Amino acid sequence: MKNIRNFCIIAHIDHGKSTLADRLLEYTKTVEGKDLQAQVLDDMDLERERGITIKSHAIQMKYNYKGEEYILNLIDTPGHVDFSYEVSRSIAACEGALLIVDAAQGIQAQTISNLYMAIENDLEIIPVMNKIDLPSAMPDEVEDQIVELLGCPREDILRASGKTGEGVYQILDTIVEKVPAPKGNPNAPLQCLIFDSVFNSFRGIIAYFKVVNGVIRKGDHVKFIATGKEYDADEVGVLKLTMSPRDEIRTGDVGYIISGIKTSREVRVGDTITHVAHPAKEAIAGFEEVKPMVFAGVYPIDSEDFENLRASLEKLQLNDASLTFQPESSAALGFGFRCGFLGLLHMEIVQERLDREFNMDVITTVPNVSYKVYDKKGNCTEVHNPSGLPDPTLIDHIDEPYIRASVITNTTFIGPIMTLCLGKRGILIKQEYISGDRVEIHYDMPLGEIVIDFYDKLKSISKGYASFDYHIHDFRPSKLVKLDILLNGEPVDALSTLTHVDNSVTFGRRMCEKLKELIPRQQFDIAIQAAIGAKIIARETIKAVRKDVTAKCYGGDISRKRKLLEKQKEGKKRMKQIGTVEVPQKAFLAVLKLD
Repeated sequence: MKNIRNFCIIAHIDHGKSTLADRLLEYTKTVEGKDLQAQVLDDMDLERERGITIKSHAIQMKYNYKGEEYILNLIDTPGHVDFSYEVSRSIAACEGALLIVDAAQGIQAQTISNLYMAIENDLEIIPVMNKIDLPSAMPDEVEDQIVELLGCPREDILRASGKTGEGVYQILDTIVEKVPAPKGNPNAPLQCLIFDSVFNSFRGIIAYFKVVNGVIRKGDHVKFIATGKEYDADEVGVLKLTMSPRDEIRTGDVGYIISGIKTSREVRVGDTITHVAHPAKEAIAGFEEVKPMVFAGVYPIDSEDFENLRASLEKLQLNDASLTFQPESSAALGFGFRCGFLGLLHMEIVQERLDREFNMDVITTVPNVSYKVYDKKGNCTEVHNPSGLPDPTLIDHIDEPYIRASVITNTTFIGPIMTLCLGKRGILIKQEYISGDRVEIHYDMPLGEIVIDFYDKLKSISKGYASFDYHIHDFRPSKLVKLDILLNGEPVDALSTLTHVDNSVTFGRRMCEKLKELIPRQQFDIAIQAAIGAKIIARETIKAVRKDVTAKCYGGDISRKRKLLEKQKEGKKRMKQIGTVEVPQKAFLAVLKLD
């Protein structure tokens, strides 16, 4: 056990985690020859196309240090704020962390939030300055920032380059010297922490775990504490580039278990595995349930696919524990699911994966957040969907979730960023200069204002230099109204939103204008209206596609023309009564890109 080191790599998005992981695998000869490619650990097509890490990946390496062989278990983690739950789970399975900072960009928001997460879990932090081979690198300034953030001696900061491989052996030596060996008692009852799971169509569900106490052997009769289910360990092993079976996994090591589990509800991330014969007294503590930030309805385009969509979401949830969903129905779209995501990128990735991995065509409704609605009697209900809002006459007030946001940026962009935050009803809390020309601004903002397009706007006004991080702070009363969109007098519940009174009129007007562009013309006039309760606040009309019925009348009496036009008018009126307006998928996503 003294020769095992479990560590993860944490950093802001695009600071070179996956590239550095590639070099570590190459230098420890874990991956050789034709397997060696860029982003070795990112096995999804989506990850390779976008150049981002979406899932944490665990892999075991062997390294010789001063004549002794050490086992290094590495977990590469995502950097984007939407996948911070993956990072928190990886940290729970480690004793040390490589904190990577880009020598050209310096410390950014996600660097700080991931660092705090690691410090809370008492991890040994090894600071690494990456990309020192870049011509734009500023090693001395970035070193100052790291010293200021961590309070570590300057000589502890390792300089490396994931591209050229400079400093990689020094990193490996430091991991062996500084990261503590796992603590645990090999003779105690078995306790394994599940930190990830995947679905395999041949073997069932495979759970990845870290052995905290005890030893797990092939063929053991084990029990999952949270679900109470019992299984036989058909196969246990360690995670190399592919899975490699072993007879036993000892305390402190990371491995996987295959026990023929078929239903996804039986495996929970954060659960504890123990023996049936000598069970542990309690589960491993300290694992948080994930809190979704953004809710959106996901509906199958063909209503017969409802059960297939449920199965696809369950399999996806295994691979991505931060996705939550529950069934709901809509008058316009039939049966579907209300899904909770950690952010807009997360929502986009889930939609893309449903399409690629499960061939599911889905419609996603406008994203929103959950509100607390208090009625006149003082009862509180949680509403995730504007259509679930009670009658306005019964509502006393509505509380909406506020976040504490931290934006780190260059001083040149303070003005536009403050304008953006104030436009989103933000309240400035404090402003701190970190170093030189870098400033951190703290805002309290309503979550509902940032779920749609805040992050994209922030990136564009700061030319990509502002980094953004947030956590849920509290609920506060707000003047919110339900904005309905009516097509020919019929409300389309998939387009209804909860919005602040001050923004409602402009928002309704822009919605109507956008829908007018996107909805195809029919044989009859379509009225698009935005309404708050019974009050119409905006209207656009899509004119009918007309045929010139009077073309055959040349000259002659006006009454003949009028007769033909009246006949056409009657036909249009009848068509309007029975005709329905087809709303294309683009229209549901129009709200996201109103500007």
